[in-house]
Amino acid sequence: MSKRDFYEVLGVPKNASDDELKKAYRKLAMKYHPDRNQGDAAKPAEEKFKEAKEAYEILSDAQKRAAYDQYGHAGVDPNMRGGMGGAEGFGGFAEAFGDIFGDMFGGARGRGGRQVYRGNDLSYAMDVTLEEAAKGKEAQIRIPSWESCETCHGSGAKPGTSAKTCGTCQGSGTVQMRQGFFSVQQTCPHCRGTGKIIPEPCTACHGQGRVKKQKTLEVKIPAGIDDGMRIRSTGNGEPGTNGGPPGDLYIEIRIRKHDIFERDGDDLHCQVPVSFITAALGGEIEVPTLQGKAAIDIPEGTQAGKQFRLRGKGIKGVRASYPGDLYCHIIVETPVKLTEHQRKLLKELDESLKKGGAKHSPSTESWTDRLKSFFS
Repeated sequence: MSKRDFYEVLGVPKNASDDELKKAYRKLAMKYHPDRNQGDAAKPAEEKFKEAKEAYEILSDAQKRAAYDQYGHAGVDPNMRGGMGGAEGFGGFAEAFGDIFGDMFGGARGRGGRQVYRGNDLSYAMDVTLEEAAKGKEAQIRIPSWESCETCHGSGAKPGTSAKTCGTCQGSGTVQMRQGFFSVQQTCPHCRGTGKIIPEPCTACHGQGRVKKQKTLEVKIPAGIDDGMRIRSTGNGEPGTNGGPPGDLYIEIRIRKHDIFERDGDDLHCQVPVSFITAALGGEIEVPTLQGKAAIDIPEGTQAGKQFRLRGKGIKGVRASYPGDLYCHIIVETPVKLTEHQRKLLKELDESLKKGGAKHSPSTESWTDRLKSFFS
């Protein structure tokens, strides 16, 4: 099957610049890369990928492009011209291919073609109380940081010596590697992408040019923050490589267990014990809130588990327009360690209640009826 015109494959005019060729190839390679096309689309995408690769291999090389423009496919056919000129023919292709993988996996290029990498993010766990989370606070934390080595002034070389250009990559920080079908650029294994070799490393920083220290950072905890939320401190992560940007610091909030309240979103819950007498006769009790004390009227005959809602006594979340509510769950306490006189009084009360019939214990009567129905 005859090959398509290389310019047509890349979708560029015949007078396209090198940058236009590279841009067109990168777009096609990203679109038809095997990792991005699976299933039934895999085979057609692979063919398109190979076709775009071949077109860019030829047109990115000035000599091959001239031969193609003059003689067409015959001018660059290895069977007719004795090959494509060896590894040097892949320079432009490898550069663009490396750029594509840099875009896909986070790499970038600095001056001189060296690979630069963004620094790693750091994570810091901060414990705060429920009150601090509700009101917000300012805090100081100590985190690891890197500072320029005072001994070598950041060069990484022993005083009186200097770094030398890497002989493997000639200072570019990358080397071309042939891997089957592809010819790609990889970080130089000898200089690790720096483009330089340090024959005599600084003893203070071991050739890194920087030393690890601690620094104090001011952190503002916003009011209403919840457990598990994170605060990002831009640029306070680990430094980048070869001049790359630093990572970020993520401060994860952990709210300590509270003695009284449990948080559910912007709402608060607490259990309020009341005496047997107060639940039976009713009365007013005091309950705690994050803003101070509040009063609840307990109606006569309040049962265990009764819930009282205090509007606006919860927490106003970070993105909330108004605060949540406080839910007080009533726990009726059964008297313990009774005296003989108290026991006698309770027995008399029990007898009196039984004589009054089901009106004193409506739940008991309902329960008894359900049991009879179940066993019958």
